[in-house]
Amino acid sequence: MATTNPLQAALQAAVDDGAFPGAVLAVRLRGTLIYEGAVGRLSPQIPGEGVTIHTCYDLASLTKVLATTTALLLLMQRGKLTLDDRIDRILIALQGSAAGAASIHQLLTHSSGLPGWRPYYERLASLEAGQAGFPGRTAAREAVLGYIAQEALVYERGSRSLYSDLGFMLLGWAVERLAGESLDQFCNNQIYRPLEAQPLAYVPRESQAMPAASLESHAIAPTEDDPWRGRMLCGEVHDENAFALGGVAGHAGLFGTARAVLAVAKAWMDGRRGKTGLLQPDLVTLFTTRQQGIPNAGWALGWDTPSAPSSSGTRFTPESFGHLGYTGTSLWIDSVKELEVVLLSNRVHPTRKNERIKTFRPLIHDLICREFLGD
Repeated sequence: MATTNPLQAALQAAVDDGAFPGAVLAVRLRGTLIYEGAVGRLSPQIPGEGVTIHTCYDLASLTKVLATTTALLLLMQRGKLTLDDRIDRILIALQGSAAGAASIHQLLTHSSGLPGWRPYYERLASLEAGQAGFPGRTAAREAVLGYIAQEALVYERGSRSLYSDLGFMLLGWAVERLAGESLDQFCNNQIYRPLEAQPLAYVPRESQAMPAASLESHAIAPTEDDPWRGRMLCGEVHDENAFALGGVAGHAGLFGTARAVLAVAKAWMDGRRGKTGLLQPDLVTLFTTRQQGIPNAGWALGWDTPSAPSSSGTRFTPESFGHLGYTGTSLWIDSVKELEVVLLSNRVHPTRKNERIKTFRPLIHDLICREFLGD
């Protein structure tokens, strides 16, 4: 049936075009949820179940801001670290390594000199094959920490920016070391519960890919038919390194709904607009402002900012901040227009080779601005 809602029509056109099997879009303006819509199906291969606004998605790298970056800001508020701290002060296994001299600031701005990615999961799989049962989250973390300690820098620290999962793995472990508990427990207890951001959770591998308690009553969109694991992934993290690390990592692993993502976004919006809450306004402003001094880089602290061409389109202000997730997710927050946009999809289903979402993302953000702000 034809729809007269331009956003719903645009989402349906994207499904028809094969950008993703289904998606959820949530838009909040000046504190009011003005649009929340779902389109398509969980999978075209298993016709039947349609996407709803309650569908959970693998949030991929939105984990970097919704978990790790938010956790680090909370720890800074509590005096547990500063941006100038070297990572090897917190993770002593890095002492003497090239990576160890990187500051928290450099890791958050992806200017630490570390490589962007390495297939550590292949090495962990070899370890696993050599012993009965998975070596466990702690052993996997220690192994990967050792691998990162052996990495040579791929550019001079601070001289440029290179988006790095490795840096955020380290930041996730720094949170655990400073907080004295696992990243998933800290985020759940200190961020998601206080903000009523439910369902939003990691899915630890020890649970045999059974969803966390807050996810159990929600349908989870499948991601890739993964050649490495030899199965269709659903309810287990798509990112191979995060999976090999036990499902909980600083760079990926979160699952949740669009409304749960908005609940965390609100804390950042409130802080940026000077409203006291969970997050301290002066630190929120610092974390969401593009950092100077790194050539040709658009990063704030953990957060990205619009750089043409931007996935946020052409109408978000320069003060905006956001992030993307590889599986087909995004969050953009414009504190000047008081606009928050969450788009969740499983564009990697059934294969990551589908990149049509790159065209769709800026278009939908521009359409939102035209429809609701007239600009």
